[in-house]
Amino acid sequence: MTTAVALVGLLAEPARLRVVAAIVLGASTPAAVAEATGLDAREVARAVQRLNAGGLVTVAGGRLGLDTQAFKEAARAAAPVEEPVDHGVDDPGTAAVLRVFVRDGRLVRVPAVMSKRRVVLEHIALSFEPGVRYAEREVNAILRAWHDDHAALRRYLVDEGLLGREAGEYWRTGGWVDLG
Repeated sequence: MTTAVALVGLLAEPARLRVVAAIVLGASTPAAVAEATGLDAREVARAVQRLNAGGLVTVAGGRLGLDTQAFKEAARAAAPVEEPVDHGVDDPGTAAVLRVFVRDGRLVRVPAVMSKRRVVLEHIALSFEPGVRYAEREVNAILRAWHDDHAALRRYLVDEGLLGREAGEYWRTGGWVDLG
């Protein structure tokens, strides 16, 4: 069994769900399952047979077990496939760093490793037009769109030479510039 639909189908029948619950709670024989669930022996046997055929319950030497791997496989199969995000960069190394730290246009955390932080800061610096001077409140608004700690980002950008600062004004001084 590998699909979540198949797993849910197996557990959709109340008697089968009770049998699985009893096994999870430690019942390891059909008699123990019957006692724990209040089901008669025939109902337990039918449920065990169906659960075994579906790959959820194992039967070995009269002992019942639950194949927990089936739940893991179903969860993996049902997980949404994330498409690689294109951050508009051609370099695979840069793209890899941005995929880790930038999600949905937001910086999820500031990289601790300097080389990775530089990649992220250069990407954020592209939010500022070369030759344009920005008031501090404008810089804060742009950086707040990236991360809640806009003051730290502003400080990093200035310290890395990506933004210049003088008399309450900021301007872009570094990073890539698209000439096309």
